[in-house]
Amino acid sequence: MTFTTRPEIRGTFGVCASTHWIASAVGMKLLEQGGSAFDAAAGMGFVLHVVEPHLNGPLGDMPALIRLAGEDAPRVICGQGVAPAGATIEHYRSEGLDVIPGSGLLATVIPGAFDAWMLMLRDHGRLPLREVLEPTIYYARHGHPILPRVAATIAGLADFFRDEWPTSHETWLPNGAAPEANSLFRNPALADTWERLLAEAETASGREAQIEAARRTFREGFIAEAIDTWMRDACVMDAEGGHRKGVLSGQDLASWEATYEDPLSVDYHGWTVWKAGIWSQGPTLLQSLRTLEGSGIASMDPNGADFVHKVTETMKLSFADREAYYGDPAHTDIPVDTLLSRDYAEGRRDLIGPTASLDQRPGRIEGFEKWADAAIARAAAKHATGPGVGAGEPTMAHLTERRGDTVHIDVIDQWGNSVSATPSGGWLQSSPVVPGLGMPLNSRAQMFWLDEGLPTSLAPGRRPRTTLSPSMAEAPDGTQHAFGTPGGDQQDQWQLIQLLRLVHGDLNLQEAIDCPLFHTGHFQASFYPRGTRPGHLMLERSFGDDVIEDLRDRGHDIEVADAWTVGRLTAASRSKEGMVRAGATPRLMQAYAVGR
Repeated sequence: MTFTTRPEIRGTFGVCASTHWIASAVGMKLLEQGGSAFDAAAGMGFVLHVVEPHLNGPLGDMPALIRLAGEDAPRVICGQGVAPAGATIEHYRSEGLDVIPGSGLLATVIPGAFDAWMLMLRDHGRLPLREVLEPTIYYARHGHPILPRVAATIAGLADFFRDEWPTSHETWLPNGAAPEANSLFRNPALADTWERLLAEAETASGREAQIEAARRTFREGFIAEAIDTWMRDACVMDAEGGHRKGVLSGQDLASWEATYEDPLSVDYHGWTVWKAGIWSQGPTLLQSLRTLEGSGIASMDPNGADFVHKVTETMKLSFADREAYYGDPAHTDIPVDTLLSRDYAEGRRDLIGPTASLDQRPGRIEGFEKWADAAIARAAAKHATGPGVGAGEPTMAHLTERRGDTVHIDVIDQWGNSVSATPSGGWLQSSPVVPGLGMPLNSRAQMFWLDEGLPTSLAPGRRPRTTLSPSMAEAPDGTQHAFGTPGGDQQDQWQLIQLLRLVHGDLNLQEAIDCPLFHTGHFQASFYPRGTRPGHLMLERSFGDDVIEDLRDRGHDIEVADAWTVGRLTAASRSKEGMVRAGATPRLMQAYAVGR
C-alpha cells in the first residue's frame, strides 16, 4: 500500500479541485445547488480572484478545456486577450524599451478572463449569474483569511505601493499597514463592482440575456469606461524602472470576445491527450510525449535518475521549439503538424544523450530556419538583468514573494461534464488597481518580443504566447481526466511528469501528485527579464542523495529544493461507470479536492 498526504477523493456525484480550499468548497456548493461543472468552475474562478489575488484577478486571462457529457473530445475556450491597437513595436521602442516590462501599463493586453467565464456560463451553465457570483461578493465584502504568502507579498511591496501605485496601497493596505497573515481581509471596491454589474445585468429578462448584458457591461459599460478613463492619464512605474503610460483603451475592450477552438491532441500508449493551441505552451507536453515514445521511459523507475534525466532532456527540446515556433496561428503560419509528427519526434529523440545538454536546440524545419536561428540568438543574449518590482511569475515558495503566479481548477459533475481551467494575470503585483474597481490589469504582454518577424513579435490584435496550459486526457479504459497546475514555464513540465506516472505506474491521482517533482529552467523564460539557466535542474530533496548525485554526475546544474516545495498539481477523473475521483497537492498547504 502506498501512503499519501491525503486521500484520493472518490464518489459519483461530483468533484472539485483547485489551488485554494475555499474555492473548492464553493464549487461543491454550486454543484449541490444543481449547477453544472461549468457553473462550479466559474464560481471557483471568481472566488480565486479574491482569495489568491497575488496569483490572478478579474482583468487577467483564462484558457479552459471543457468536455460535455457524451462528447468524444473537449473544446478550448480561449480567454487570452490580444494586444491593444496601440501596442506596436515602434511605440514600445520609442519608450526606450528592448524588452517588455514584467509589470506596469505597457505590459497589459485586453483582459480575457471575465468574458471567457461568461461564454462558458451562457452556453453550458444552469444557474443564474447571481448565484455564481454571490460567494465572490460575500468573501470580498465580509472578508476571507488572507494567506500568509499574500500578506508577505503585500508587506514587501508596501513602500512601493505608497510611493508609486497609490490605488494599490489603498486597496491592499486599507489602513496604511499590511494585513497580518490569516487575518480577515476585505476588498469592498471589488464587491461593489460585481454588485453593480449584477444590478445592470438583471435589468435584462432571462438567464442567458443577463449573462449577455453582463458581458456588454464589462466590455462597453462602467468597467470599460473606468479603465479607459484611467488609462488616458495614468503614468506609472514599471519593472524597467521608468514611468510610462499604457495603450489599452475602451475601444480595445469593446472589440474583443472570448472564442471556442478545437484543441490539439496526440495519442500515447493508448491514451489521448488534449491541450490548447500553439498560442499556449500546451503543445510542449504533446511534443514531449511524442519524443518519449519508444524511449524506454515506461520501464524506468519514475523516481529514479534515468527517468529524471530522460524527461528533462526531452523537455529542453520541446521548450526550445516553443521559443522558436509557438505563437498566435491567426497571425502567423506555424508548422504545427510537423512539430507534433512522429517523424519529427524521432529526430529529436536522437539528440538525447547520456549527459545534460547545455545548448538551446530548436529543431530546424524547412522554410522556418530563421525562427530557430533567432531563438538561439535570443537565448545567447539571455536578457539576464535582475527582475524589477512585480516582474515575472514564480515557480513556488522558494522564489521571491514579489512575482505573480497562477491558479488552477478541475471540476467534474454528476452528468459527466468536465472543466480544466488555468486562470491567471491581473495579480496585485502586475499593475496598479484601477480606481473604483478593486482590481488591477494584467501583464501578459511581457510574453511578446520587440523584434520583427517572429511568431511572438508584438503586434496589435495578436495573442501573446501564454504559459497557461490546462489539460485533459482519456485512458484506454475510457476514464476521462482533467488536470493542471500553476507555475508559468513549469506548468507543462510538472503535468508531463504527473501524466507519465499515471500512464506507466500503478498510481492513483493523489499518489501521482505526491511523488517528488522536478523541472528545468534551461530554456528561455517566458517572463521578464526572459533569462536562461543552461543545464539547470531543480528537484525536491525527497528524490534522495543517490539520485541527486547521479544527476549531478551527468552534468546537470542541480538546485535542490526542500521536500514539498515544487509543483501545485490538481486533478480529477471520471470512469465509464461513473466513478469520479480527485486529488490536490499538499504543497503550500492551499490546494484541496472535495467531492462525494
